[in-house]
Amino acid sequence: MYPEGAPTSTPVQEILYWQTCTIKMMYKAIALVIEEEGLDTHPTDYLGFYCLGVRGDSQPEDLAEPETEVESNLREKNRFPIYVHSKMLITDDDYIIVGSANINQRSMSGRRDTEMAVGCFQPEFMCQDDGTLPNGDVAAFRKSLWVEHMGEMCGEFNDPGSLECMRKVNEIARSNWEKFVSDEMEEPMQGHLLMYPMQVEQDGTVNTVEGFENFPDTDGYVFGKNSFVLTEKLTT
Repeated sequence: MYPEGAPTSTPVQEILYWQTCTIKMMYKAIALVIEEEGLDTHPTDYLGFYCLGVRGDSQPEDLAEPETEVESNLREKNRFPIYVHSKMLITDDDYIIVGSANINQRSMSGRRDTEMAVGCFQPEFMCQDDGTLPNGDVAAFRKSLWVEHMGEMCGEFNDPGSLECMRKVNEIARSNWEKFVSDEMEEPMQGHLLMYPMQVEQDGTVNTVEGFENFPDTDGYVFGKNSFVLTEKLTT
């Protein structure tokens, strides 16, 4: 949901600030194309940002008493973000890269960090000119991962590039978010996938979700804050 570390800390807030700048730029670019082409679609039909979280329905009886307000609040709500440090990219169900490398210049230039990763593809199972969808192990792995995070295997998931698939994913993520932040969880979440706490308008404008300018149970601002102390070279 937020980078490793305290969400209120200066480094994390700086990273979130530049992350938000990038997200806003991307949604504006998509909205512009939608308008130019006269499409009856929304920017979130083409680009989505998500996070993972879990909310329990019970607690061990022998827990120590919370020592801080934050600990007490977390205990009461019994909800937690899931921090994932894996580095993985799946492209069009054709190609997968898994390893230590981040998908950025620092890891990929070949002249900075030392990384180890494996890239896999199956030429005989890739997307075909006749529209046949990939059906090899990469596609199977992606579907199994989606089932883990979204709690079911929908027919829409077979074609991840379709509007129907994107809208189904957004529907599940939005429903899970509402359950995650509700005062009382009346029914369990469907997997772990949550919508990232931001609201995207038709024109690509990105705002915070009403009532959740900060991450749940923290004082960390979702969109981050530009630091006057840290130089941009440290966080961009």
